[in-house]
Amino acid sequence: MKTKIMLMAGVTTAAALFGAGAASAQPDVEAIVNSTCTYPQVMNALRATSPETAAELESSMLATGWIQNLLAAGPDERRASIAQLQAYPQLNGYASTINAVAYSCQNY
Repeated sequence: MKTKIMLMAGVTTAAALFGAGAASAQPDVEAIVNSTCTYPQVMNALRATSPETAAELESSMLATGWIQNLLAAGPDERRASIAQLQAYPQLNGYASTINAVAYSCQNY
């Protein structure tokens, strides 16, 4: 049950981070997989690029925990976490927000 709750929190988090709209191609996730940004940097970048999304995520302890765990993991673990989320077709094309955050977070 706890795993299912965490997976759904991850799905919700990814949906918020990946934005709205769907595309048929898999998103490029290497920027976040290889990011050296900290949680505060990611959240500051997210607040700057998508304040509404940042507010939604910050209101969910499960979502913030998922992001913290993702950032604390190594690249292989990040890829695995993201791959689990990519099993949900509605999330596959939602890369614009996460890529913007991943590419700019080192500035925050």
